[in-house]
Formats: sequence, structure tokens, C-alpha cells
Amino acid sequence: MKLSSIFGLACLVPGPVTALVGIDTDMYDPPCAHACSSAIASNMLSCSNFGAAGGHMHGGSAMTSPQCRASNTAFLTTLAWCMNTKCASYHIPTSMLETFWEEHCTGDPTVAPKWDYGTALQHVVQPPTREITLDETLNSTSLIPHHSWNVQYHTLTFLEAEEAVHARYGYSSYPMHSIETRESANLGARVIITVTGFAVPIILTWLGYLPYMTGILESIKPYLGYPATVGTSHVRSLPYLLGNAPTAGQSLYIAPMVILTIILTAVNYQTTPLSAWYANEHQEILAFVTYRTGTLAFSLAPLVLLFSSRNNVLLWLSDWSHSTYLLLHRWVARIFGMQVLLHSFFELALYIDRGAYPAEEKMPYWIWGAVATVAVSIMLVASGLYVRRWSYEIFLITHVLLAVLVIVGSWYHVDIRFQRQVGYEMWLYAACAVWFFDRLARVLRILKTGMRRAKVTDIGDSIVRVDIEDIRWVPTPGQHVYVFFPTLNPLRPWEKHPFSLLSTAFLRTSNHSISAKSSDLESRMTEPGGEKQNETTTRTKTVHEDIITTGLTLFIRKSTGMTKALRAHDRLLTLLDGPYHNNSTKHILQCDRILLIGGGIGITGLLPWVYEYPNAKLCWSVKKETECLVHAMDGVLSGIPEKDVRVGRRLDVQGLLSLEVLSGWAKIGVVVCGPGGLCDDARAAVVAIAREGKAVFELSVDAYSW
Repeated sequence: MKLSSIFGLACLVPGPVTALVGIDTDMYDPPCAHACSSAIASNMLSCSNFGAAGGHMHGGSAMTSPQCRASNTAFLTTLAWCMNTKCASYHIPTSMLETFWEEHCTGDPTVAPKWDYGTALQHVVQPPTREITLDETLNSTSLIPHHSWNVQYHTLTFLEAEEAVHARYGYSSYPMHSIETRESANLGARVIITVTGFAVPIILTWLGYLPYMTGILESIKPYLGYPATVGTSHVRSLPYLLGNAPTAGQSLYIAPMVILTIILTAVNYQTTPLSAWYANEHQEILAFVTYRTGTLAFSLAPLVLLFSSRNNVLLWLSDWSHSTYLLLHRWVARIFGMQVLLHSFFELALYIDRGAYPAEEKMPYWIWGAVATVAVSIMLVASGLYVRRWSYEIFLITHVLLAVLVIVGSWYHVDIRFQRQVGYEMWLYAACAVWFFDRLARVLRILKTGMRRAKVTDIGDSIVRVDIEDIRWVPTPGQHVYVFFPTLNPLRPWEKHPFSLLSTAFLRTSNHSISAKSSDLESRMTEPGGEKQNETTTRTKTVHEDIITTGLTLFIRKSTGMTKALRAHDRLLTLLDGPYHNNSTKHILQCDRILLIGGGIGITGLLPWVYEYPNAKLCWSVKKETECLVHAMDGVLSGIPEKDVRVGRRLDVQGLLSLEVLSGWAKIGVVVCGPGGLCDDARAAVVAIAREGKAVFELSVDAYSW
């Protein structure tokens, strides 16, 4: 029997669901009743519109309306008799049959039949003896051939079992309701992709609180945590801008996710010889692979969006960094994209094999699925590092628009195709919830801070200082803020960039100034009263100017996009989204000694550590052409007892680390903020020295490489 007709008949009664098939609901429950309905769904009735064309999305008959079924005596009595005889051996409660009758009898839950199930059964005056054929018009109470019913029954229960396996692989391992579904699903894997993807960061973080785990983790980090997987490149891009290689620790998440996805895509397919929908086993396998890959793609969608979020709940539940989640976002998105492409490929192969592709490609559900597939394909190509480096702003806006197309296309694809019968839309609800929560939190952060006016000062050819008054954030290490300057480019007011932040108070030299002025006043206290009063006034004004204003200070290197347009300005409109934490500071602050290694503008990410931890040494190198940055930091640098500032000379990271080891520190924290080359060199140096075992190292790399 053709899939184009039978699948439409089986899905004539879609009834909305609020859960996933095989978890909180069954597609065809009870299957004996659904099989009765499907077996006569293609038969014409006396009230059918014989001139109408098929209107179901898969070519099924739409000639008989729900209103026609609701009022047709022959249809109602034939269906009721079939349900009564076929479901008796399965001991289906009458209440369940009544529920099926109310929700599915007419094919539309909003159209009620003229009789309830019991009344329709009472109108069967004597048991029917004549069997109806598939193409015959149903004019009287008839028997449904056992073979037709049996084929439908096995097809529906087998499909439900397969869908349950898909759902379990994508989400849950709860027991199923029907016998066939339960037995098939119990063979499924207990490790499921969404729970695995979400739970692993939390579990690995909480492992650190177990007894003896601290020492174990410290010993394996130089081998399985810190090293880059490709040479020494992590923040630096791979050759030809192929992207950023993960660290060994990040690979321990990525590799199992890839392997798990491959396994769940490939295993546990079963076929049945009694299939009403497929002409042969080849078509059946193609269909099941299509369903499996589609389900896995949907189950990955919430993770893809979660990992890209600034307001990611996993940032609060684990000690993984925001930059780590962004890297994982790209890898999980690639897995998601491959599942989408496989789903589309196998779906295309199935309908070509059936000869139904020319008709199918015109269906709305197919068109929307194609829209989502094309959008995913473009994203896989256009999200490469070469595009992000060329124009991050263009990448970002197109990325968001394409993501919206993927969600919208997927929604209409499954909504039209399944009419919310199998629960695929639940994955999209979860994905949208993640996205909307993140965006709402961003808006609330911006509204909380409000519109501000910033003072922009040129301190060199390529660096500006931005001071924003009355921002009373408590500065802590590892913070950054996303800054909008809407008037810099009115055509793109949404552009923003992340910057390390400093409290303006850090950069003031108020204590030194006050002390000097106080001494000067003391030496002149014997002068005439008028002059003394003038000096007192001067002192008051100086102190007032130096200390009354709290605020936020950013040092920004002019690059491409928004920052290129920054010029000296006294009242530049500014919006702030933040502050956010990039890296966890807990492990670093537990060290005996902290070594701060920075390059260029990276000094802004290191200075908060100096004020947070007393036993810290600052090592900072800048290029000769950005020496202006050193002069701008003169005041704060003068208050740092241990520092190594180099202009026009590189830092010897290996030598700096060796010196700290020779000094006898047992546990050394290394914080790096600066260019990609410096960050990767520091990572390699920490790995090499930590493997010698003379000291324990904690590494934190603060770099914007996304």
C-alpha cells in the first residue's frame, strides 16, 4: 500500500499533544482503535465529496470531511464494531475507547460525532458479516478485513516504538506506556544527548568538591586539561583561518558528544514485514533514519542556543568559562547542522525511491523544511572564522537572522507535517525559551544601568580611554561588559563589543595628590589669614575633584567596525550590558602566588587581580607604538609593588614561570590576558613546567577569541 495515502490516513486524527512521543504520551493509544480508523479512512462515504482532490500534506484523501464522518451512520457503526471486536483481546478499558472516540473519531477533535461510542455500538442491530474492500464506498455496517486491520496495527505500533526510541535518544529514559513501545524503548540507550550535553559541565564541576578530587584534578590538568589539541594554537587561529582548536579539556566534551551522536544515529533500527506505509525494507530504514536524525537535531537545538548565551544558566552552575561555552556552541552547532543535512538527505532519498518527490516538494511542510535546511547550510559556511574576522558585525546580524529562519522553518515543517501530534515542537519551545530568557536578561541589564554619557579621550593614535561616571559596580577579576555606542553608527545602533572593565577609582591618584597638597598647606599655615583661607579652599576643591565621582573606565583599541569611529567626545551616548564574568576566579584565588601576564590592552583584564589578591606580580609588555598606554597607567602602576613592565620587548614567559617555581611557591596561579600568541605561549609554558611536578599551576586565560 502506498505511503502517500496510508500515512495520511494514519495521521487524519492529529489531536494536539504537550509532550514527546514515548515519554509522556503515545501517538496511537490505543493502537487497536487507531488501526480500525486507519483501515477505513480511505473509503468513501455517501456524504463524501467525490470531486475533491487530496488535501493532506502527504497526499492522503481529503474527500471526506469531519462533518461527514460525524453524521454518517455506516461509518460510525463500522468503526464502533471494529473497536469492540479488535480491542477486546487487549483488555482496553471502555473509558479509553470513549476518549479515543471523542478525540479521534471524526478526524477533528472540534467536530463531535452524533453518537458516543456506546450509542454507536448499540445501533449495530446484528453483527456484520460482509467485509468491505479498500476502494469501496461504505454504505452499511461492515467488517474490516483482518489483514487490513493487522497491517495497520503493526505499522502504527512499530512506528510508535521507533519514535519512542528517537525520543529517548534525544531526551529521556522513562518507561513507556504500551507494551510494544516499552519493550522496544527498553533496548534504547540510557545516556541521552540533551541531558548529557547539559549535565556534563555541572557534574565535572561538582566532582571537584569530592574528597581527594582536588589533588587528582590538579595532577591531570597539565595533561588532559590545559594543552591545545593542535600544536600550541587555541586562541590563535589554525592555518587558513580554519577556526580555533579546542584544548584537551574541551575535547573531552566534544569527542564524546560526537561519538554519542554517531552511535545514536546508527543503532537500534528494526523493520517489520507487515508495513502499510513502506514498499520494502529499504524504504522503511530510510524513513526511520530520517525520523531519528530529525529528532536528534531538535534535541540539540536548545543546547546550541544555551551555549551561545551570555546569560547561560550553566555559567552559574559550573566553573566553565564563557569562552569555553562559545567554543562548544560552535561544535554542537556543527553536530546539529550535520543531523539536519542527514535528515534532509535521507528524506529526499526516500521520496525519490518512492517516486513521490515531484508531488512532495510542492507541499508547504516540505518547503518550510527546505528553508530551514538551506539556512543551516549557509550558517555552517558563513560562521567560519574567516567571515568573523572579515566583519564580525555582518556575521552577527546574518547569524541571528538565519537562526530565526531555522527556528521558524522547523516550526512550520513539523507543525504542518504532524499537526503537533508527536511533540517535536517541544524542542522548539525549549530552544525559544533559552533564547528569550537570554535576550530579556540583556535588556533588563541595559535598562537597569540606563542611558549614560561617556567621556572619550584619545591617549594615542590607536587607543582611547572611555570614562562613564556614576557606575557603581563592584569590580572583580574576570569581568567584562558589552558596550553600545548607538550614535557612532546610526544605521547600526545594535553594534556592541565586549571590553574588560576597570573602576575609575583604580586609576586615580587621589591619595598621593591629597598628601602632597596637605604637606604644602602645613608649610604655609603661618601666612596671613586671607592666603590661608585661599589655600584651604584650594585643598577642598582638589580633594572634591579627585574622589567624589565613581565610575567605569575602559581602554579601547581602535579596530574595525564600531571602535574605528571612536573619537574624542565629552558626552557620547552609551549603553552597558553587564557586567559578566568570563572565567571562574575560585581556583586562582586559592593559590599561594598569582602571576599576571599581559600584553597591550590586556592590562585592563589584569589590574583588578592586583587589588583582589595581595601576593600578585604583574608582568606586562607593550609595543613601542602603544607606549601611550603605559603613561596612561602611570598612576596605578606606581602603587603595584611587584611589576615587570616592558616597552618594545617581549616577555620571557618560560623564564617568568621558572623564576616563580625557584622562589618556592607550592601553588601558582597564572592569569593571561592579551594577544592570542601571548595567551597560547603562556599556556604551552604552563603545561611544560607543570609536568615537571615542582609546583602546582592553575591557569586562567582571558581572551576574546570569538
